[in-house]
Amino acid sequence: MSTATAPAPASAKPKYTKPKVADQKMFIGGQWVESVSGKTFETLDPTTGEVICRVAEGDCADIDRAVKAARQAFESGPWPKMNASERGLLLHKLADAIEKHKEELAALESLDNGKPITDSLTADLPLTIACYRYYAGWADKNFGQTIPINGPYFCYTRHEPVGVVGQIIPWNFPLLMQAWKWAPALACGNTIVLKPAEQTPLTALRVAQLAQDVGFPDGVINVVPGFGPTAGAALASHRDVDKIAFTGETTTGQIVMTAAAQSNLKRVSLELGGKSPNIVFADADLDAAVEGAYFGLFFNQGQCCVAGSRLFVQESAYDEFVEKIVAKAKSRKVGDPFLPDTEQGPQVSQEQFDRVMSYIEAGQKEGAKLLVGGRRVGDQGYFIQPTVFTDVQDDMKIAQEEIFGPVMSILKFKDPEEVLARGNRTTYGLAAAVWTKDIQKALRLSNGLRAGTVWVNCYDVFDAGAPFGGFKMSGIGRELGQYALQLYTEVKTVIMAM
Repeated sequence: MSTATAPAPASAKPKYTKPKVADQKMFIGGQWVESVSGKTFETLDPTTGEVICRVAEGDCADIDRAVKAARQAFESGPWPKMNASERGLLLHKLADAIEKHKEELAALESLDNGKPITDSLTADLPLTIACYRYYAGWADKNFGQTIPINGPYFCYTRHEPVGVVGQIIPWNFPLLMQAWKWAPALACGNTIVLKPAEQTPLTALRVAQLAQDVGFPDGVINVVPGFGPTAGAALASHRDVDKIAFTGETTTGQIVMTAAAQSNLKRVSLELGGKSPNIVFADADLDAAVEGAYFGLFFNQGQCCVAGSRLFVQESAYDEFVEKIVAKAKSRKVGDPFLPDTEQGPQVSQEQFDRVMSYIEAGQKEGAKLLVGGRRVGDQGYFIQPTVFTDVQDDMKIAQEEIFGPVMSILKFKDPEEVLARGNRTTYGLAAAVWTKDIQKALRLSNGLRAGTVWVNCYDVFDAGAPFGGFKMSGIGRELGQYALQLYTEVKTVIMAM
């Protein structure tokens, strides 16, 4: 049994206070408006399952008016006339506003998502702010080239904005995913229609308010909360959207890509699922590898696309590693995300709770050895014990499919060539990690692993300047860094007779 504790009783006084939230409208063309249909939906507190507030529910009609507002802003508003340096200044002002309101935003994020507020304050907010600042600096540096060509001609290229951009973000890192989408798109001069995840719309709407406060022109940013099959599908298939950017589950990404192709062949970028191999060799600093593997799987309640969910440990170090990781999992504090010592909050929703529990059941049925966890914590909310399986085989469901929860699967291997082949034996290719003191081994594995990001002797290291994205069915395109600018610009060639 896990020694993880149940959520704190209501009588306990947390250091941080849950905010009170009024019902929310959507943001279109600089106005806060109800949905055309008048429908709303509930956003829930995952620690209790209780309603936080009601949110305007967008569908096809709302997406259409948001796209029209974005198109008008792109073609005839002040945005296309604005100097690039002015766009950069607005992004800096938005970063300043987010920083000023970081405690409020962290509380909203933890309330709506369930993540510990200490994580919101020390990870989500700093990375979000850094992302906006990074692309503020790029706003006036995304330029073309002059190219010598044959004949009496002057040839140059221009990097122009794609136009109206539809963006769909997930619920695991709402603030950060919003920044990853908004910052490069705005720096390049595009206008935006954002659909936040229906589970976590609150911070997206609050940041839209901050953007309006700092002076973004009306229609440049539009936020339409709603559900995937209605609002999301309408955005992906809208004929006046020039580009769609989606982060989420792979099957949904395929639907988005199909809709984009069948409507107007709009540009598509996708950041999708993962089943990342985390490979620990016997010659590694074992304590550091245990810490990295623990963080790489359990951070954010295991709700990370890059979670090191296939943990390969070399057989000569296997027993010692398992003993150390199990001890850490047993001591993990699960509970109220507004308590400062909480390490793990609830899963985001009942649906996700049920999904994770079904994988735990599948692991037991298929013969994996459950060493710790595997049960619900408490009697309300969506809390799950940190769970560790050993004796996991490659063909087991828990080793094949993305779980997106606090479930660690540990597999044994013998040598580098074997684990390299097994690590690549997946349809995904988002991330991977290698733990070893042998530089040749580190280079061999990091070069051979088919993944968009490979960490060596570390895990979950992100920076706004380092590109991120997936191989294979983990996505198309790269976010972050200079590479993300390519997602939001068209290259125009001009050839002039001299």
